[in-house]
Amino acid sequence: MKKGKATIHDIAEKLNITASTVSRALNDSPRISENTKKLVIKMAKHLNYQPNHIASALRSGKSKLIGVVVPTANRNFFSSVVRGIEEIANNLDYKVIISQSYDSYKKEVDTVEALLNARVDGIIASIAKNTENFDHFQKVLDKGIPLVLFDRITNELEVSQVVIDDYLGAYQVVDHLIKGGCKKIVHFTSPKKISIYKDRMRGYEDALKDHGISFNAELIEESNLQLEDGRNSMENIIKKGISFDAVFSSSDYAAMGAMQILKEKGFKIPEQVMLAGFGNEPFTSFTDPPITTVDQKSIPMGHVTAETFFALIKNGKKDEVPQKTVLKPELIVRKSTQKN
Repeated sequence: MKKGKATIHDIAEKLNITASTVSRALNDSPRISENTKKLVIKMAKHLNYQPNHIASALRSGKSKLIGVVVPTANRNFFSSVVRGIEEIANNLDYKVIISQSYDSYKKEVDTVEALLNARVDGIIASIAKNTENFDHFQKVLDKGIPLVLFDRITNELEVSQVVIDDYLGAYQVVDHLIKGGCKKIVHFTSPKKISIYKDRMRGYEDALKDHGISFNAELIEESNLQLEDGRNSMENIIKKGISFDAVFSSSDYAAMGAMQILKEKGFKIPEQVMLAGFGNEPFTSFTDPPITTVDQKSIPMGHVTAETFFALIKNGKKDEVPQKTVLKPELIVRKSTQKN
């Protein structure tokens, strides 16, 4: 046998049978005897045969693969959503290919193209922060390939979506802060075209309004909401000399950055400044004090996202009316917002 990857023709030659018989045996066809199947499988292992996934997908029309695109896999939220997706997918004998966009538009475009070339049966994605053009996702829809968006979505695509009620989560946080005596609440948000941050801003604004507190644009800080962004935003607020008694960040990471600066500047949390985040990242329960946050129901979101996806697969309708599922968030109150 020539050097290189073993093929079904190599297995057939060794066993003196046809390639079609080898193919049927590997696919557990009832037309092939159990003895022949055992011989084929044994020889396939001996030759280290690896099936040609793309060729198989072309023949069958199904690859049993799902492409999942996330901004980053090292965040508890996204890894937990992926876990929820895999739990449903694996039970249906589907495998998941996980790709990271690193919040880069170009990386996201390249990843979607690679997944299409790999003949995935569909794509599940959470949009990168820097994505403002959605042509690559529209291409998926135009090809009639199932697409479901979760968490970071856009209203510019007619596509099924799974989100939590970001508006309600933010409203609950700000309502909690105001009832705790706060009136000058800083808000960290993102300027990007992602609906979750717009919805959290609306929740912030409406909670202030419902309590008769005027909106103050000087208390709003826009950034990419990473830890360093939280540090910078907190420093900006302090340098402005603006009076504030609470910080609500749309990201736990930026909230952690704010906590670091507040401590470095001698502010006492929660006595002088209450602090709350969003996401319920694991570290929020281990900080000093532990950070009040919003749980995004990540594993249930993964389950519902996968179930939505497989409903599209089952129905096989290109003109399926997109469904939007909204999960209810949970406010997790911790010591960073409790004075007593």
